[in-house]
Amino acid sequence: MAPISFAPKFSAPPPTITVAILSFPAPKILLVTLNRPKQLNSIPSAGHVELNNVWQWLDEEPELSVGIITGAGRAFCAGADLKEWNNHNEKRTTRPTPPAGFAGLSRRSGLKPVIAAVNGLCFGGGTEMIVNCDMVVANRNASFALPEVKRGVVPFAGAPPRLIRTVGRVRAMEMALTGRTVGAEEAREWGLVNRVVDEGAEKVVEAAIELATMVAENSPDAVIITREGVKMGWEGCGAEEGTRIWQEVWQGRLAKGENMREGVRAFVEKRKPVWKPAKL
Repeated sequence: MAPISFAPKFSAPPPTITVAILSFPAPKILLVTLNRPKQLNSIPSAGHVELNNVWQWLDEEPELSVGIITGAGRAFCAGADLKEWNNHNEKRTTRPTPPAGFAGLSRRSGLKPVIAAVNGLCFGGGTEMIVNCDMVVANRNASFALPEVKRGVVPFAGAPPRLIRTVGRVRAMEMALTGRTVGAEEAREWGLVNRVVDEGAEKVVEAAIELATMVAENSPDAVIITREGVKMGWEGCGAEEGTRIWQEVWQGRLAKGENMREGVRAFVEKRKPVWKPAKL
C-alpha cells in the first residue's frame, strides 16, 4: 500500500470503512486499498454499502479529484464473499447491494473518475468493478475472469452489457460463457486494460497514481464534463444526439464556472492555472 504523503483538510470526514484502507498518496488523489487479503479481498454485503459511501464522499469532497482502487496481498478482488453468500442461500435471505452495484462501482455513474490498479486476481465482481472504472492499470501477473457460470450464478452486477462495449461481442461471450481466465497482456490487447506494468503491487499503484496525477492537474470542471461526454458515447447514445445533450446540459455550467476563465487567462499570461474545486 502506498504511504500517506498528503493530508488535506476535508470539508467532511471520510466515511467509516472496514473492508478497505483509505489513504492520500498525492494531492487531490484518494487511494482505496481493499484489505481482506486472507479472503482474496472478496467483498461481503456490508462492504458494498461502505464502498458506495466512499465514492459518494469522493464526488462531494472539494479537495479530491480522482479515486484509485487496489487490493492488499495477491488479489485485487476475487468477487463476492461466497461463504457469506452460501449462508444467505441456506437461510433464504438476500444480499443487499447499493444501486451503484458491486463495491459501489460496477454500475456507478458518479462525477469524478476512478482508476483501478489491478495487482493480481480480479475475478467475478472484481472484473465487474474494473469494467466500469474509467481507467485500468494492471501488473503482469494480473488475471481477469467472469467465472460465475462455473458456480451456477450470473454476473448480475453490470459487467456483460458493459463488457461488450469495451471488448466486443465475441470476446465478451468468450469471457462470460467459458469463465476462462484472461491474462494481463491479453486484457490490454482487448482494450480492457490501459497499461501493463512490471509485477508488484507497489508498481501498479505507482502507475495509477501517475495517471491520476495527470488528471488531477487539469481543470476539475473540465474533467467532470469531459468524462460525461465520453460516457454518453460508451453507453450507446448516438454521436450527434450525445453531443447535443452534452452541450445543452453542461456547456452553460462550464461557462459560468471560474475554471474555464482561469484556464484561458493562465494560457495568455503564460503561467500554470490555479484551479478552484468544481461547483457543477
